[in-house]
Amino acid sequence: MDVGLGYVKLGQQATTLSGGEAQRVKLAKELSKSASNHTLYILDEPTTGLHMYDVELLLRVLKRLRDNGNTVVVIEHNMDVIKTSDWVIDLGPEGGSDGGEIIAVGTPEELTKIKKSHTGKHLKKS
Repeated sequence: MDVGLGYVKLGQQATTLSGGEAQRVKLAKELSKSASNHTLYILDEPTTGLHMYDVELLLRVLKRLRDNGNTVVVIEHNMDVIKTSDWVIDLGPEGGSDGGEIIAVGTPEELTKIKKSHTGKHLKKS
């Protein structure tokens, strides 16, 4: 199973891995287990620093987890990832202390119709 870590060297120290790489190592471990179903996976920006090819590989892995009956929650800013989501919760209206409120919820297509959703506006462009 390919989770987009083909460039990592065998024996490479774990401390040299980025947060996203470490998350994908854990995903590979989970996928190698027998199907347990009903597991909640939470990933924080797993595509940061990835080439688009590796993003596609990761998306296939996440869909496989979902298709096996698990719940996958991804915190992400990458519009290519967001537009493939089943459901989006858009927080804002800005970041930091100016954010944290639920601005919009729905499918990516539904978010494009919500005027106050920054994510919806960006999805419409992509």
